[in-house]
Amino acid sequence: MGATIAAINLLPLNQLFRQAVSQPSSEKPKLATNVINPTNSKVSIPTTNTSISSTVAQWRGQTKALILSLSIPSQYQGKVFEEVKIKANPKVIALTFDDGPWLGSTDEILQILRRNNVKATFFIIGRNLQLYPQIGQQIVSEGHAIANHTWSHSYHHFSPTASAREIEATTNLIYKLTGVKTYLFRPPGGFLNNGPAGYARNKKYAVVLWSADSNDWKRPSVANLVNNVVGGATPGGIALMHDGGGDRSHTIKALPIIIARLRSKGYSFVTIPELLELGNQLPPQDQVAKSMLVKSSKRAIASRVFKH
Repeated sequence: MGATIAAINLLPLNQLFRQAVSQPSSEKPKLATNVINPTNSKVSIPTTNTSISSTVAQWRGQTKALILSLSIPSQYQGKVFEEVKIKANPKVIALTFDDGPWLGSTDEILQILRRNNVKATFFIIGRNLQLYPQIGQQIVSEGHAIANHTWSHSYHHFSPTASAREIEATTNLIYKLTGVKTYLFRPPGGFLNNGPAGYARNKKYAVVLWSADSNDWKRPSVANLVNNVVGGATPGGIALMHDGGGDRSHTIKALPIIIARLRSKGYSFVTIPELLELGNQLPPQDQVAKSMLVKSSKRAIASRVFKH
């Protein structure tokens, strides 16, 4: 599960990580690197941003890889949740984006987040990261959290072996290209009973769903998309949008409005790791994720099916 780091607050570590990966490097880019895909065949992946890789390698050596492989707080390991119970203040929400990296739209979303000084969490598809490694590296270099959304984004039932490949190949590729060892997983479509989510829970991943659904995959009007997110926002909530998987022009237009509206309501923005750390700061008797704890919501988990 990765090394446990006692008595270290995650928020300063995230800030340190953002600083570390943005440091310049004089290394010339390499042409390609080999990784393993779910079929266990080697593929050649172009890497255009070795400055990130070299900085991560240097930083990993200095920190013995502890910062890049932080354990999920124990109360979230192997659990499924839609939102996180936190103190009344700060009033925070996590913006999340699924199905990237995606040519064009991911970069536009990153630009909006950069202009507004917002950090988000990107649940990426392994095969998309294989196609666009430099976009995945950019996500990390700009201080956002990167997480697992399976290799193929398929809804069908997976065998235990195939479930393992879907998750491990993606986690391994994220680590190889960015230096980040993620234990955050979101099942495609919110499916919890077709194999990958069960594998993730068994491996102590935090299975992250959502409490505010933009429904942007249906391509609603920009106004409706904004209302879906802002109207569903709650302290400790998790908003779902998409940077990949299709035409995301409405999401791109809506995002600056969403950020402005939520700020006008007093919200600040955190990544999922930061949100979990805020939940971890509650007294032990209050440290629970709302609505979807595995041990108390088997019926909801068995029936939870979405199309995202």
